[in-house]
Amino acid sequence: MPRMTNAAGPARRGRPGHDRADIIRAGVQIFNEQGYDATSVSDLTGRLGLTKSALYHHVDSKEQILQVALEDALGGLEKALSDALARPTAGERLTGIIRGAVRVLTERQPEVTLLLRLRGNSEIESAALARRRSFDHTVTELVREAQSEGLVRADLDAGVATRLIFGMINSVVEWYRSDGAVDPDLLCDEILTVAMGGLQARD
Repeated sequence: MPRMTNAAGPARRGRPGHDRADIIRAGVQIFNEQGYDATSVSDLTGRLGLTKSALYHHVDSKEQILQVALEDALGGLEKALSDALARPTAGERLTGIIRGAVRVLTERQPEVTLLLRLRGNSEIESAALARRRSFDHTVTELVREAQSEGLVRADLDAGVATRLIFGMINSVVEWYRSDGAVDPDLLCDEILTVAMGGLQARD
């Protein structure tokens, strides 16, 4: 599966007022607000109140901000998938990735939002989309395994079921607020109940 290079690079000593994390965070926010392609370096420096030279002290380019953010989102999802795959049964693996994905979305909402809005207009974006497709393919295989064990309805198309599950999970980025009333652990439970309730084989 295509891998993105390590965009983070060595840590750089920050300048007064902003550090590297501030710049990445602000960049992701602007990318989500107005689109990555429509965002210029001047937009970034204007939002942060920095000169271009000060911005480039922390990051090499606008592209690097994108790459770091996408690595954060994809790395979280891939770790959740790896943890789920280590579980002993297909049912536990499937429920594990559903819970894990919801947690990643609530903990890394801005970065995952950026990932979900990619258009594939650059090499960085294309590589990220390839990793996302690989993730989806593996989850589809988990659904098929659960079907073979009789845990998931055999009359469902595994690929469609995966898209429906993640359509529900991905919608979380549009309304969830970390400072809101919805508890992320409860949200995991509720999404899992809705997803598995529709997928489970009937006696």
